[in-house]
Amino acid sequence: MAKKRIINIDSKSSRPKYRQIIDSIFLAIDKRYLKKGDKIPSINQICSNFSLSRDTVMVAFNELKAKGIILSQPGKGYYVASTEIQLEEKVFVLFDELNAFKEDLYSALVGELKGKANVDVFFHHFNYKVFKNLIAESIGKYTSYIIMPASFDNIGHLISKLPSDKVYILDRLKKELKNYSVVYQDFENDLYEAMNEGKATLKKYRKLVFINPGGKEPSERTLGFEKFCLENNLEFEVIKSLSSANPSMYEAYFIISDRELVEVIKLAKKYKYKLGKRFGIVSFNDTTLKEVVAGGITTISTDFSDMGRTLAQMVLNKKKGQVRNPSKLIMRNSL
Repeated sequence: MAKKRIINIDSKSSRPKYRQIIDSIFLAIDKRYLKKGDKIPSINQICSNFSLSRDTVMVAFNELKAKGIILSQPGKGYYVASTEIQLEEKVFVLFDELNAFKEDLYSALVGELKGKANVDVFFHHFNYKVFKNLIAESIGKYTSYIIMPASFDNIGHLISKLPSDKVYILDRLKKELKNYSVVYQDFENDLYEAMNEGKATLKKYRKLVFINPGGKEPSERTLGFEKFCLENNLEFEVIKSLSSANPSMYEAYFIISDRELVEVIKLAKKYKYKLGKRFGIVSFNDTTLKEVVAGGITTISTDFSDMGRTLAQMVLNKKKGQVRNPSKLIMRNSL
């Protein structure tokens, strides 16, 4: 009886070669050409037979290992470890930091994946070395990768080591990562559109002040803020910290930092500036606490729970694309 060919590669197919290797192993298991404990063709054999690079074959083997389908025995090669080819997804999640709204995102993501995938979460805390090392250590261990690059640029060479159709970029739309699936915020237009929504209220203030510390924060917000103010002939100022400000009546403050939000509220109370009447405050990234603090803080925020659910569905359904998770103005007493 002729020996069945395990690996089949169609050079004319648009499907990536590494994915064709995985498909071949799955089909061989499904057709019972491979059984648990059987040895599969070696990396060198596949490279030689189909003129493939070692990296291409390794990407396929690493994903099969991550799924628990194959295992390696040093000096002996690779063997079928399981014929259960519908195993749970194993998802790598890399956030920048943990805070209240990030918890909402994570809870929604995990809730949607519950019973369908295992999730490991890590944090880089805006440390490039940590970011780099965590990605390097994750290669081949997961079936999907959700990565929040935050303010890091020039990271394409790091992420390119992961299988591109398994990577999902979170929160920021970066030109160098345009070929990856992404769920993002449009920081410039989100702020501009939210301010337009509250235009009638904002025009009662003499001056609008945006406290944007920069650094890890998206610079695009400043562009949206300035665009709105210029179009509407409103006096405005962009500063890096509250120490550069002297809050006065009939001014409205747009504040990113929750710590500075508390300080501005305390100043308003000290000088008896009644929030929403003679002094305005707008915060970013809504939380349940902001619903009740100082009678309710107006926010401009995306729906982080919705972002988490969208990501989960993309992972589970192998959906690709660039999805904007819009923000909105949530009007409360502080404006």
